[in-house]
Amino acid sequence: MPSQRLQTAVGAAFAAPTMLADASSAPVGVSPAAPTTTPEAPTLPNVEDITRLLPPYKVLLHNDDHNSMDHVVRSLLRSVPQLSRIRAIQIMLEAHNTGVALVIVCPLEQAELFRDRLQSCGLTATIEAA
Repeated sequence: MPSQRLQTAVGAAFAAPTMLADASSAPVGVSPAAPTTTPEAPTLPNVEDITRLLPPYKVLLHNDDHNSMDHVVRSLLRSVPQLSRIRAIQIMLEAHNTGVALVIVCPLEQAELFRDRLQSCGLTATIEAA
């Protein structure tokens, strides 16, 4: 009869909610009807507030004569996931032609991460306030 006890225990676990013993008629696990109010639509924070709390920083890639253009593009794609292949090529060409290129503008912590990733690939990258 152990299997019969198991079926009874399992069946009880999935049974419909039972009624409370007090005067409330709500099933167990269901709260009594609360007064209905329409929820307010969430408001988005102001751009000025976000900028004040998380000031933007620029990640800059500097040209060097040590890394191939293919390596720079692969490193950009690996280090900054938001970049497309075309944008990575544009950044590489800008750094090659002008000496420095803007990679991305983002909050400080993320900018430090991207700079560190680029530097770990052997590239010269810096950050500065935007």
